[in-house]
Amino acid sequence: MKKLILKNKLPLVILTTVGIAITASSFTNPKPKPAPVADDLEGTISISGAFALYPITVKWASEFKKLHPKVTFNISAGGAGKGITDALSGLVDIGLASRDIDPSEVKKGAYTVYVTKDAVVPTFNTNNPDAAALLAKGVKREQFLSVFVTGSTTNWKQLGGKVSVPIHVYTRSDAAGAGETWAKYFGKKQEDLLGVGVYGDPGLAQAVKKDVTGIGYNNLAYLYDLKTRKQIPGISVLPIDVNGNGKIDPNENFYGTIDQLTEAIATGKYPSPPARNLGFLFKGKPRKKELVEFVKYVLTTGQKFVDENGYIALSNAKLQEELKKVN
Repeated sequence: MKKLILKNKLPLVILTTVGIAITASSFTNPKPKPAPVADDLEGTISISGAFALYPITVKWASEFKKLHPKVTFNISAGGAGKGITDALSGLVDIGLASRDIDPSEVKKGAYTVYVTKDAVVPTFNTNNPDAAALLAKGVKREQFLSVFVTGSTTNWKQLGGKVSVPIHVYTRSDAAGAGETWAKYFGKKQEDLLGVGVYGDPGLAQAVKKDVTGIGYNNLAYLYDLKTRKQIPGISVLPIDVNGNGKIDPNENFYGTIDQLTEAIATGKYPSPPARNLGFLFKGKPRKKELVEFVKYVLTTGQKFVDENGYIALSNAKLQEELKKVN
């Protein structure tokens, strides 16, 4: 009887011991995990310039930093003129440019890589007493010129409204791509535009929003809510009567959402100017590794953020052309 008990206990002890040995081994000798890929990209990228490019550039920088944590960004908006001047003087790596580059700036080493597209649009106060008539009729290019350049139109009734109220004109006080592009629509320069000068895109939008009889112009990012995709309360796009027939036809009525308008810009239904390409401006071809990689990211993976942020993607052919500038 004792022998049977001992024989039965022995296998039990052995099995238990082996089981413990196996369990211990599984904790003390785990399978090795693959080592993380080293990211040797580091440095600081400084950027300043156009309000038009500022929002999407902040998004691109945020997403790029997720991939390359050692790269830091210093980004500020101050108008295209400031950004271009800062870049050419060496104060920043990238100047955000929302206007054409002057030959004098090219002589100083201006080197531009275009990254997306948007447009400047005319604006007025939503509560304008002539709003319904103006939205139905739109405003012709020549009429806008008479408001912003010659000053011969001073009353909303002259633009097709039914109520006689004065027009209060607002423009940009800073050297701005938006101002330069809006003036280019009339074959003029920003300094030719009339109106009370207001600093920055947000400031100009706010000025018109506060003035029932105000008129101005803005970049798309400051007129639409990117969540609802609709125009922000208090300020509205003043439709352009593109074909000049005195009314907004169905194929000209593309301002309801930012997606409708960006499609119209992409397909050429909205005139250019005031539609325009937006670019990164450098002093000479960029050489810093982190800078080159950031630009390449913007022109490839970063393009997936363009539409959702209210911008227009460049064609594949154009993107390849711009990539060659940094390769």
